[in-house]
Amino acid sequence: MAVKKYVYKFSEGNGKMRELLGGKGANLAEMSNIGLPVPSGFTITTEACIQYYHDNETIAPEIQKQIDKYTAWLQKTTGKKLGDKKNPLLVSVRSGARASMPGMMDTILNLGMNDEVVQVVEEKTQNKRFAYDSYRRFIQMFGDVVMGLSKAKFEELIDAMKEKKGVKQDVELDADDMVELTKEFKEFYKKNLGEDFPQDPIVQLNRAIMAVFRSWNNERAIYYRRMNDIPDDWGTAVSVMEMVFGNMGNDCGTGVAFSRNPATGENKLFGEFLMNAQGEDVVAGVRTPEPIDHLKKTMPAAYKEFARISKLLEHHYHDLQDMEFTIEHGKLFMLQCRNGKRTANAALKIAVDMVNEKLITKDEALLMVEPKQLDDLLHPTFDKADLKNKAKDVIAKGLAAAPGAGCGAIVFTAKEAEEQAAAGKKVVLVRLETSPEDIAGMHVSQAIVTVRGGMTSHAAVVARGMGACCVSGCGDIKVDEENKQFTVNGEVFKEGDIISVDGNTGLVYRGEVKSVPATISGNFAKFMKWADERRTMKIRTNADTPEDAARAVEFGAEGVGLVRTEHMFFNSKERIEAIRMLCVSTTPEQRKKALDLLEPYQTEDFEGIFEAMKGRSVTVRLLDPPLHEFLPQTPEAIKEVADKMGITVEDVQAADVALKEFNPMMGHRGCRLDVTYPEIGVMQTRAIINAAIAINKKHRTWHLEPEIMVPLVGEKKELDYVADIIRKTADETIAAAKVKMNYHIGTMIEVPRGAINAGELAETAEFFSFGTNDLTQMTFGFSRDDAGKFLKDYYDKHIYESDPFAHIDVNGVGKLVRWAAEHGRATRPDIHLGVCGEHGGDPVSIQFFQTLNLDYVSCSPYRVPLARLAAAQAAIRVDAAKKAEKAAAKPAKKAVRKTAAKKATAKKTAGKKPAAKKTAAKKTAAKKTAAKKTAGRKSGRKAK
Repeated sequence: MAVKKYVYKFSEGNGKMRELLGGKGANLAEMSNIGLPVPSGFTITTEACIQYYHDNETIAPEIQKQIDKYTAWLQKTTGKKLGDKKNPLLVSVRSGARASMPGMMDTILNLGMNDEVVQVVEEKTQNKRFAYDSYRRFIQMFGDVVMGLSKAKFEELIDAMKEKKGVKQDVELDADDMVELTKEFKEFYKKNLGEDFPQDPIVQLNRAIMAVFRSWNNERAIYYRRMNDIPDDWGTAVSVMEMVFGNMGNDCGTGVAFSRNPATGENKLFGEFLMNAQGEDVVAGVRTPEPIDHLKKTMPAAYKEFARISKLLEHHYHDLQDMEFTIEHGKLFMLQCRNGKRTANAALKIAVDMVNEKLITKDEALLMVEPKQLDDLLHPTFDKADLKNKAKDVIAKGLAAAPGAGCGAIVFTAKEAEEQAAAGKKVVLVRLETSPEDIAGMHVSQAIVTVRGGMTSHAAVVARGMGACCVSGCGDIKVDEENKQFTVNGEVFKEGDIISVDGNTGLVYRGEVKSVPATISGNFAKFMKWADERRTMKIRTNADTPEDAARAVEFGAEGVGLVRTEHMFFNSKERIEAIRMLCVSTTPEQRKKALDLLEPYQTEDFEGIFEAMKGRSVTVRLLDPPLHEFLPQTPEAIKEVADKMGITVEDVQAADVALKEFNPMMGHRGCRLDVTYPEIGVMQTRAIINAAIAINKKHRTWHLEPEIMVPLVGEKKELDYVADIIRKTADETIAAAKVKMNYHIGTMIEVPRGAINAGELAETAEFFSFGTNDLTQMTFGFSRDDAGKFLKDYYDKHIYESDPFAHIDVNGVGKLVRWAAEHGRATRPDIHLGVCGEHGGDPVSIQFFQTLNLDYVSCSPYRVPLARLAAAQAAIRVDAAKKAEKAAAKPAKKAVRKTAAKKATAKKTAGKKPAAKKTAAKKTAAKKTAAKKTAGRKSGRKAK
């Protein structure tokens, strides 16, 4: 039996192996294969990581054996050896999941350094500062990543050294300072861990590999995965690569660059570099780097080669490339390439430009943009006129690292940002520099401001990836985190003060700047047109007001998939009073009085929504929630209702008690209200039909056909009962108006029993709308309002990977949706099928709904563009899967045809064999007869 392969040389892999080698490993292999200058190395697969966790966070002997084998190969191929006293090998150990997770997992550089090797490196390079700078960096990284020591404590030792020497930059510390820092770092290591810093490079390597595997499950990586829908069971690969050094002198350097501007999309090389530095210096923001253009003057040959490689990689991968490089004594080395994170505006511009450049197809362009990025374009932006008025309120200027507009109260720590945001407050996170540990705080902030760091710093890269507004490198700001304040030009700003941040210009303003709604135009409009041409599912919106409906139309909605009529009752004091009167009614007469008050409001609202939708399809759901939700709670409100109804306060309180339920989400709501109180269904139907008649009279060309949806149905008789009320009321209303108008009756599939009996329901229902919120709740058996209290434990223990209310549970709820769709169509082939739960705006769920060939999904107005793109991408992927399946089936069909042909030939041959035998027998018989005749003639002649 063949031994499973867990380790690959770069030369053994390729770009298509990212599931196994991770993004970094696959791209290193691909760059090696196309002849780019990549240091030698090997990649330990994602499967080894998963096995590591299966084996209780230990490396299995068969995997360790392969690691040892490839380590020996690397030593042989480089002519160097780990720990050697003549020609030592130093390596980097880097993480690399199949999905890009910048800054979330861990890296260790300069591995192989020890007390003896540092002296060899000093002697070989004749550069004592470089040797000890590399050693102290390794101790810091190893202590932090592998052993869990505080990175900040190491930085404090560096800051103390700089203060002692009276310098500001790390590069201003000399060789003796680096020797002293190395000594202090080792002492700090021993004091906190109770052991000396490990001197054996093999021990260092094995511990580092395990540390990178462990980093797959660190807090920030888990948070990032949840934020970006990356499965927990993917794991990370580990790449071990020969070190090349950018900190060996003034003819050395390191940098991070993009083939195009990731903030604006401009087709121009964009990035930063530092001379005499290692890569971490650029992204950590410890030193302010120089723009990549300046490299043209500093090292012209290296710049020219890098520009050539950048363009080559972009054409090779057909996408924006994010690259890391190092220059060692003038020679360029490529350390990484990946599809770069970019802002939403940049994503659209790059996609449109690449199509115009004939570099990619429209389908490829549509797949390049993440749907949720579009959300960033739909948030309000700063009002240009107010920006002019606030020119005097500019307090600082930095780098426009991630576009957008953000306004909120100042906070100085990620933890404080999380706490304030959880309390419903808008915050702006102000930091000296951000680190990967700040990811959660950054995510909930309206904007991020950093004192240090450039356009490729951690803050800039992560903010662009998550669509957050960011201004970095605000050097004029002096942060005093201990006292929770910052000073700029003598003015003090304390925690809680309001500032506004413009990520498009890099300006920070005192106070609040006015904002304006977003619009769809330019590249955004063109891109969405491509999406609309490609998708097959229609996109509707969930809208309860004319304003919501109008906004959804602006964003491209093709109808309303859900009008929640109960939401209309909170728009005014009069409305809430009327619905409360209905709730406390105990007689038909009292209910009629309340309903007579409500009907004009309902009719007016439906007219407004129909008008806003301009004749497009509108589905109105009948009253759904438990009635007790509307009841008054304060003594004043209770008395008001009692006075209106002409009843006592005690009567209102008694109604409250009577309507209270142990489990209201599974209680007297939905169609059950119409079964108990048919007059509610009559009133709502009449309001819907009268509103539609009025709109059709006003706009003769629209021909609106309202869709009336019965919620919470689990039994056909239940649906039939309410449908009869609707039909009788609608027909009478249309006849009274002396007009002709069609309407449609359907139901929400949100009760599992309704899904199971969908075939029966389709005898009455003309459409199904899957209410996946309740369907998920009832299928799992937990309340979506309470599940948050315990679901985190399920995520932490890897029982669930994601919130089933966020992404459709394909294996459970999805089976019910599939069953209902198939059986509904079997009964009524022309039935319309849609989704109106929260999953209708989720790209992952939309992909599943596409496989079921549903007619539409419905979502909130601001998620309409996202759903339009997600539906287009789903159509492209489903088509591609079908083509792949067809292509895979061709060889099988050929094989079947060949087999059939062989069988046919065999049959023919088999059929011919008896005939051949008969012919042979006839010939033999004829010969015998002829022989007898001849013998007879001969006998006759003899007789004569």
